[in-house]
Amino acid sequence: MKTSPRHGLARVLSKCGLCSRTQAAQWIADGRVEVDGRVVRDPEFAIVQGRQRVLVDGKPLDQAQQRRYVMLNKPRGLVTTASDERGRDTVYRCFDGAGLPWLAPVGRLDKASEGLLLFCNDPQWAARITDPEMGLDKTYHVQIDTIPDERTLAALLDGVVDAGEPLRARSARLLRSGEKNAWVEVILDEGRNRQIRRLFSAMGIDVLRLVRVAIGALQLGELGKGQWRELSVEELAALQR
Repeated sequence: MKTSPRHGLARVLSKCGLCSRTQAAQWIADGRVEVDGRVVRDPEFAIVQGRQRVLVDGKPLDQAQQRRYVMLNKPRGLVTTASDERGRDTVYRCFDGAGLPWLAPVGRLDKASEGLLLFCNDPQWAARITDPEMGLDKTYHVQIDTIPDERTLAALLDGVVDAGEPLRARSARLLRSGEKNAWVEVILDEGRNRQIRRLFSAMGIDVLRLVRVAIGALQLGELGKGQWRELSVEELAALQR
């Protein structure tokens, strides 16, 4: 007979999107969490999610926090993490003073990259959005240190193998060029670590700036650098089509 998995209470709270695991441990230590009618102060207290009644501040998990879905125009130089062991500024600096509940990033942008980054406190929604089966294209505007010809753009679609990993773009086109550099639009239908930088690097080309401007039908638009806003009902629906 198959038994249901048991998980630590702090992990369950964080997986529900209520807070980070560190915050969950603090809530539990503060006596804000009940399991089956009694206060539990051990963050590793094992439960079977869905089988035991868990309350936070007297409310069931599905009522303890309103679901929030946010888009941020991530500035360059911020790391996509809640806290950084090296003391670097994180994307959460952009939410200072906003009074938002705990929100987790949906996907990542590396420190040197900019643009559209999603956050939510709905792990199931985040999993759907990042699932490759959803087929959500991600569109980037990339400044490079050369003027690409048609052969270079075609090579991005043909792809390369870097560190044993195949990398390719779904489409690439020249947006504009100057005397020594150019902006290229690159669309990816898969998400691999530093994929665009690695693609160009394999061709001996340096990326000067990298800005994500769209995820599926959701456009960054005129949202200012470091600014955020909540997604509309229509935008949420469009992302899940």
